Amino acid sequence: MPDTTQDTSTVLPGLPDLSAQAERLIELGVHETAGLSAAEIRDFAAAAGGDGALLAVHPDRAPASALAPLLRRDGKPGFVVVDMPDVDEFTPEAVELPHAPLYIVTGVDRGDHLSNWSPEEALPALTKEDRTPLLLTEGIHWVLQQPRALERNRCFMTIGSRLRKPNGKLDARTPAIWISNGTGRDGSERRNAPKVGWCWWNNRHTWLGFASGTGRGTDAA
Repeated sequence: MPDTTQDTSTVLPGLPDLSAQAERLIELGVHETAGLSAAEIRDFAAAAGGDGALLAVHPDRAPASALAPLLRRDGKPGFVVVDMPDVDEFTPEAVELPHAPLYIVTGVDRGDHLSNWSPEEALPALTKEDRTPLLLTEGIHWVLQQPRALERNRCFMTIGSRLRKPNGKLDARTPAIWISNGTGRDGSERRNAPKVGWCWWNNRHTWLGFASGTGRGTDAA
């Protein structure tokens, strides 16, 4: 296991309240993508409560391919890497979602203390901490609501989403959200843009933590 004696975590600003998050999603048109009215999102946020929780739309209603371009950094839109055309096929793996179009995620954390761990190493560590890894869509929702959750050298993986191949095995790619350097196929015009990509299941990266939460539900109880 990597050395974890030094905690490199950064204290991030808290999330806006759920009503403010609802307005943000409405402003971005996420409710229309999800087939929901603005009133439905507002009503859910008002009823759910939960200070510090993240408002999320079920990935079946708002997939990663629709959410990623809504991200912004330095005025540049987010994007999905070209070698991940199957991004929406990365679905919840060993993660139970509420059977509802809207839900909240509590206790969201970037997992800086797991930087330089591989996904294979980080998953059991999160489980031992009674934490659940974020889905890719949840990670995007988090950055939409709190852009400072994505910082250079402090980005994160979302290993709650995995792609299961036709033979039943899991694809070795694991989703992550980071900041483009504008190199290679990204294109120089995308330097500093938010980027949805992937890393190998067994690889370590010093600049990637593992985003997780303490639970999911449709209210704060």
